[in-house]
Amino acid sequence: METIACPECDLLQHLPEIPQGGKARCPRCRNTVGTRPSDPLDRPLALTLTAAIVFIVAQTTDLLGLSAVGRQASTTIAGGALTMWQEGEPLTAMVVAFCAGFAPAGYILFMLTVLLAVRRPPAPHWVGGMLRWGHAMQIWSMNEVMILGILVALIKIAELATVEPGIALFALGVLVVLFPAMAVTLDPREIWRRVEWADTPARR
Repeated sequence: METIACPECDLLQHLPEIPQGGKARCPRCRNTVGTRPSDPLDRPLALTLTAAIVFIVAQTTDLLGLSAVGRQASTTIAGGALTMWQEGEPLTAMVVAFCAGFAPAGYILFMLTVLLAVRRPPAPHWVGGMLRWGHAMQIWSMNEVMILGILVALIKIAELATVEPGIALFALGVLVVLFPAMAVTLDPREIWRRVEWADTPARR
């Protein structure tokens, strides 16, 4: 059994083997200290594949369209970052490109690799590293911050131009929902169990 400390009351306790779909609660404060989803691999894989498709749509379609004084213009996420770079804001351009492009793409790619690699145990040793990198990329995937910034900008320029939300803006909103759903349905303990099997001597 695994020994853990409750994140709420710091009580040290042994975490029993949790059945699929079950939860373990702290005996002192009743806080949930462990869960095991009923579908630890197929559901997060389906969500991750959906996120990959939505991410491609978000990156390849128009984010916003502007119409003012008879002129129209539209841009994508990559186009917006490129415009910032050309206008002398390289730091802002790199932050936008990383947080809205590279980090979400890395998170999706790492999670897809992990979920596909562990479907047939024993899982390769590099799965643990990929899982850590996926978690790191998730932290930097700030689609919700980007949407908030866009909404603030829309309020400011609404009186000066006609703004038409693009498909990419709605796709970003879907990603904001999909990423937490991926994290909630994924059971890291199940992944680590399958990685550990790679070190287990084969039975004869």
